[in-house]
Amino acid sequence: MRKFDDNKLVIATHNAGKLREISTLLAPFDVEVVSAGSLGLEEPEETETTFAGNARIKAHFAAKASNLPALADDSGIEVDALGGRPGVFTADWAETPGGRDFVLAMTKVWDECESISAPEPRLARFKATLCLAWPDGHDEVFEGVAEGQLVWPMRGDRGFGFDPVFLPEGQNLTFGEMAPEQKAPLAHRTKAFDKLVAGCFAR
Repeated sequence: MRKFDDNKLVIATHNAGKLREISTLLAPFDVEVVSAGSLGLEEPEETETTFAGNARIKAHFAAKASNLPALADDSGIEVDALGGRPGVFTADWAETPGGRDFVLAMTKVWDECESISAPEPRLARFKATLCLAWPDGHDEVFEGVAEGQLVWPMRGDRGFGFDPVFLPEGQNLTFGEMAPEQKAPLAHRTKAFDKLVAGCFAR
């Protein structure tokens, strides 16, 4: 496993919520973090059908374009009653002509569960895959999972994406109701990040 020994890292995202979460997780490592958006990098087309595949596309694109190591995340929510959908297409469910609307996406998911009378609890999980890629083409990949269930109506205005309808296993607050410090230890991205740190940052 390759160690990260640079002092600058590109976060391959244009999503402010993801950038904030990942920057906070990287804070202890004295690494200068820049986003793909701030560098003016385009968003590559995500053509894979797995989280790992799409994370690799984004990380390698940013690493080559910036000539710096790049960290990309691909994540989404899988709902058992919907056969694992929306999964890698989670963000697509939020697309509108005016941008992404996750209230619309959450409503779509719940309405689909209702239309098939899916039994409760409506089990679901967040998955996150992190890919750390170097300009020479090498990469390391790590996955994290947060198990839980869907709830309705939406609860909380913290977090982002599907957080207001996701109740993590063993908790009574949704991700949307939790303060960042409450959510962090339970979150899929944190779990993937812990593996990344152990593999690439631990000295």
